[in-house]
Amino acid sequence: MRGTESILKALIANKTKHIFGFPGGTVIPLYDELLNFEKDLRHILVRHEQCAAHAADGYARASGGAGVCLATSGPGATNLVTGIMTAYMDSSPLIALAGNVPTTLLGNDAFQETDMIGVTLPITKHNFQIRSANNITSTINNAFTIALNGRPGPVFIDIPKDVQLNQVTNEKPTQKIEGFNPVLKGHPEQIKRAAKMILDAQRPVIIAGGGIIISNASHELSKIVESFNLPVTSTFMGKSCIEETHPLYLGVVGMHGRKTANYAVGNADVIVAIGCRFSDRITGDVKTFAPEAKIIHIDIDSAEIGKNVRADLPIVGDAKHILAELLDAMRAHAKKGKTEWSKKMEKFIKECNCGFDISNNPIDPRKIIHELNKVLAPHDIVTAGTGQHQMFAAHFLKRSLPRTFISSGGAGTMGFGFPSAIGAKVAKPNSQVIDVDGDGSFAMVMQELATCKEEHIKVIPLIFNNSYLGMVRQWQELFHNKRYSGVRLNRTPNFAKVAQAYGLKGLTVDRESEINKSLKEALAHDETVLVDVLVREESNILPMFASGTKHTDMFGGCIKVKGELF
Repeated sequence: MRGTESILKALIANKTKHIFGFPGGTVIPLYDELLNFEKDLRHILVRHEQCAAHAADGYARASGGAGVCLATSGPGATNLVTGIMTAYMDSSPLIALAGNVPTTLLGNDAFQETDMIGVTLPITKHNFQIRSANNITSTINNAFTIALNGRPGPVFIDIPKDVQLNQVTNEKPTQKIEGFNPVLKGHPEQIKRAAKMILDAQRPVIIAGGGIIISNASHELSKIVESFNLPVTSTFMGKSCIEETHPLYLGVVGMHGRKTANYAVGNADVIVAIGCRFSDRITGDVKTFAPEAKIIHIDIDSAEIGKNVRADLPIVGDAKHILAELLDAMRAHAKKGKTEWSKKMEKFIKECNCGFDISNNPIDPRKIIHELNKVLAPHDIVTAGTGQHQMFAAHFLKRSLPRTFISSGGAGTMGFGFPSAIGAKVAKPNSQVIDVDGDGSFAMVMQELATCKEEHIKVIPLIFNNSYLGMVRQWQELFHNKRYSGVRLNRTPNFAKVAQAYGLKGLTVDRESEINKSLKEALAHDETVLVDVLVREESNILPMFASGTKHTDMFGGCIKVKGELF
């Protein structure tokens, strides 16, 4: 058995069914071997290696398993880097494979040689370079174990060309990874203390992070919220972890979050943070964050606890396990009825409806989300690029099931939305997948329309076309005296015609009355349909607070209750 056969058999043994990739010199042997495994492994040919990584990432987030991408050495491998970093920042299980020059040439600056172990060291959970064909199976098995267990993350595997061609003569058995033993269950005494703190609190708030989705803990979260009338907000990465029409769901917290969510966090006396890392986009100035609150921080990664924000009660473990244990501990006490605090939060949620004129032209970006909410089924998936459109989705899109909203949070990667939609569709072929995108973000990856056409993958790019790099323009308007620099795109190209050039249907929408009809047409079609919506050029997504300021500095947006909300 050659190394290439060993690679593919190991991937299949680890439940891999799809690989997103782009070939090149050092992986020709592996691509040749793929022809022998076409019944078990589907290779999806992307048009840029970065999109292979993003598609594999979207696949992982939609399915809960690991996504796999493949590239050649040198520029092929370095093109994976942005996608690997995106997965790393959002704790997404990605297996990134790349070829390399033969082991005899390593270190010689050979053609298309790159030290990818050095390059990927800071942006992977772990990386490997396989020097012997006998180590292929054990290395790939360990890579999946590391990527999927504990706090998930990307693993990079560097495979020199001669290792792929060599025979497996004495296969090394897979052994337990020394020192890798993620803690799943919380400390019983800490859980008892947490239960008492929550039940004794007058103004408790839950901050639900992406860890809720990763650990499949949405059911446990909803049980605690409903049993004890606890207001809950989510981080951007936690969006969809709880039904977003729930009467106690406050919305996304942070810089571009909802005023209700930020008010609750700023005035809480106990915060239960689950699977979140308290990034600067959540906290603002950490010195002023939640000044009156005792913080219970639950996370599977002990390095995150106390890193950015003090933790008065740390609990290390898996969110699903700990929430189940916490619920049992709290059930020993009487269920908590509606409190003045929970009633107040419900009142603010109802008032914070961010009303807008839905018959307005030029089109208000919020109108697109309003219409999208009407046509989406619960199991449909929305991905998003990075920019204003992403924050409009964060604010106004209503999802009811986990893993139905996918976007780049920690990295804020432009161009993520479309290829991640392709990956999500491959993972969930029975769901409609809509890429909420911007004209700047989509333009970075629009060549993947060819992937949709040739691989028969149907997604719907829904472009918020404002002729600007919208989020940068908004910051230049608000914080730099409207001195616009390097942000004007002038609605070039015509995206509908680009779609048509790839043999796909493209629609241009410039009247608000056309949005619903165009969405329904795209959903009914059996191929990818691009919907380019021309929105008001200088729309802003508000409310927000500036970088490095505090929650009470939030301005603009939905609700003004004098003396109660900032």
